[in-house]
Amino acid sequence: MGVSRVWAPFARQVLMVVDGVHYPMEAAGGGWWFVESEAVRDGADYAFVLDGSHPLPDPRSPWQPSGVHGFSRAIDHGRFPWTDAGWQPPDLSKAVIYELHMGTFSPEGTFDGAARLLDHLCSLGITHVELMPVASFPGSRGWGYDGVDLFAPQETYGGPDGLKRLVDACHAKGLAVILDVVYNHLGPEGNYLERFGPYFSNCYCSPWGKAVNLDGPGSDEVRRFFIDNALMWLEHYHMDGLRLDAIHALVDISAVHFLEELATEVRALEGRLGRSLVLIAESNLNNPRVVEPPETGGFGIDAQWSDDFHHALHAYLTGERNGYYADFGSLGDIAKALQGVFVLDGGYSVFRGRRHGRKVRDLNGHRFLGYLQTHDQVGNRARGERAGQLMSLSRLMAASALVLTSPFVPMIFQGEEWAASSPFLYFMDHQDEALRRAVAEGRRAEFASFGWRPEDIPDPGAEETYLSSKLSWDELDREPHRSVLSWYRSLITLRRSTPELQDGALRGLRVEYDEDRQLLVVQRGRIVVACNISGEPLTLDLPEGGGTLLLASRPDADLHGRTLFLPAEVTAVASL
Repeated sequence: MGVSRVWAPFARQVLMVVDGVHYPMEAAGGGWWFVESEAVRDGADYAFVLDGSHPLPDPRSPWQPSGVHGFSRAIDHGRFPWTDAGWQPPDLSKAVIYELHMGTFSPEGTFDGAARLLDHLCSLGITHVELMPVASFPGSRGWGYDGVDLFAPQETYGGPDGLKRLVDACHAKGLAVILDVVYNHLGPEGNYLERFGPYFSNCYCSPWGKAVNLDGPGSDEVRRFFIDNALMWLEHYHMDGLRLDAIHALVDISAVHFLEELATEVRALEGRLGRSLVLIAESNLNNPRVVEPPETGGFGIDAQWSDDFHHALHAYLTGERNGYYADFGSLGDIAKALQGVFVLDGGYSVFRGRRHGRKVRDLNGHRFLGYLQTHDQVGNRARGERAGQLMSLSRLMAASALVLTSPFVPMIFQGEEWAASSPFLYFMDHQDEALRRAVAEGRRAEFASFGWRPEDIPDPGAEETYLSSKLSWDELDREPHRSVLSWYRSLITLRRSTPELQDGALRGLRVEYDEDRQLLVVQRGRIVVACNISGEPLTLDLPEGGGTLLLASRPDADLHGRTLFLPAEVTAVASL
C-alpha cells in the first residue's frame, strides 16, 4: 500500500479525492494527515478536501495539468530516461551565465522551444543557463514570480517532462542549468497554502503582502517545505543550482537563518549526488554576510547579484538619475564597484535617505555576479527598454567589455548579445479581473519615482504586451545586431581563454579614470581595458614595454609600442 500525506494543521477533517473517490485521512500528529492507498499512482489526478471545502491542489503538487485551481497529478520521477550520467557542471568561477525567460526566449515559448536554440548559446560561449521561475502560475503567460504551486513546472511551458528534457539537452551540450526560485512570497491567485497551515507570518510583511513564516509558530514545517522544494529541483530535475529571489524579503530572526540551513542541506545533497551544486542569491542589502561562510557569521551562499555595478554602469552611460539611480552617475562609481563590489558600502544613500551597505573584505570577485542587463532592470521600466535603446552602440560595447572582463561572474540577459530590438515588458495573465486591474494600477504607482507617466506603461494583462516581448531571432544576421553579437562572442572567448580575466581577485585590479576626459582604464595583470566614452579621440600611454591589441570596438583603434590610440567612443582590450 502507498501512503499519501499532507500537512494541514488548520483542518479538523481531511479527505483525499482520487478519480472521484473520497478517501478519509487520519491525523498523524504535528498537523500531518495520511492515508494508505494505491490510488495515487503515477498519472493519477488527486486533491484534498479540508473541512468540507471544494477540492484543493496539493501544496506539494508535482504537476498541475489543469492550471493552478485544478487537481494535482502524481508523478514517478524515476521513470524519466535521463542521459546525463556522470555530468559535472563547469565551476562557477569559470562561468558565463545567460538569463532567459521561457515564454519569450523562443517563438514557441516552451521548454522544447528553448532546447532547439541551445546551439546559439554554445556558439556564444555560455556555460550556465539561468531560467526565470517556472513553478506553476495563473494563466498562460507571466514572469513566474507569482507562482503558487512551487513543486510543479508550468504546464504551458511543457510541464515536468518538458523541463527535464530541456535540462537533459543542456547537459548534453555542456551547459549547466540554474533555476530561479521564489521563496519570499507566493502569488495571490491560486495560492491555497493559507488554507492548510501557517505558511505566512502574522508579524511581518513583504512588498508583495504577508511574509513567509520562517520563525513563528509552525515555522519548522514551513522551512521544511521550502528546503524540500529546493532539494527536489536539484535532485529530480537535475538542476545545477538555484537563484534565490529577493532574499532581503526573507524575514527570519532564528538563531540559524533559513538561508544558512538551506545552504547546509544543499551541501549535504551535493555529497550524496556526487556533483557540484550552487546557490546564488538576489539581495539589495549590500551585505557581504550573504556569501560569507557560517563559521564567520555568514549564510554560506555561493554568490550574490551585485546591483551596484549595474547601477553605476547604467547611470553613467545613459545619464539617468531617477529612482535608485540617484546614488550613481560617475566614472568613480564604476571604478569603486570594480574594485570593491559595492558603491554603497556604508555611506549615505540619497534614494533611501539613510546609510546603506557594508564593505566587502577578503572576498573573491566570483562571489558576486556582474551584469549590464537583467529581467528586473529591463522589465521594471515603463516600456521595457533594453540598454541598446538607452545608450549608443559604442557605449553598449564599452559596458559589455567592462562586464565580461570584470572580476565578477558575468551574466547577460536574453537578446542582450545582439542588442535585441524587442522590449522586455512586465506581463501577466491573472484570471481574476479585479486582480488584473490592481496589478496594472500598482505598476503605475511603483514607477512614479522614475518620472514615467501612467499612459507610458503598457497594460501588463494584454496579450500584445507579452507577444511584443518575444525575441526576434531574424535580427542576428542584420546590422547592427551582427556586429554586436560578434563583439560579445569575442569578449567571451577572450575571457574564457585568458587566465587574468578568469581570476576573481579584487586586490590585484587597478582602475584609473578621468571624469573630464571621460576615460576609464582597467588593468588586470597583463590585460588592459581602455574605454574612451568621450566624443573626442584620445591617446593613452600604457605601462613600460610593448603590447598587443586584442580587441577593439572599431577597427581604427591602434597600438604602437606603448601608445594606444582610441578614436571617439571606442573601447579596446590590449595585452601588455
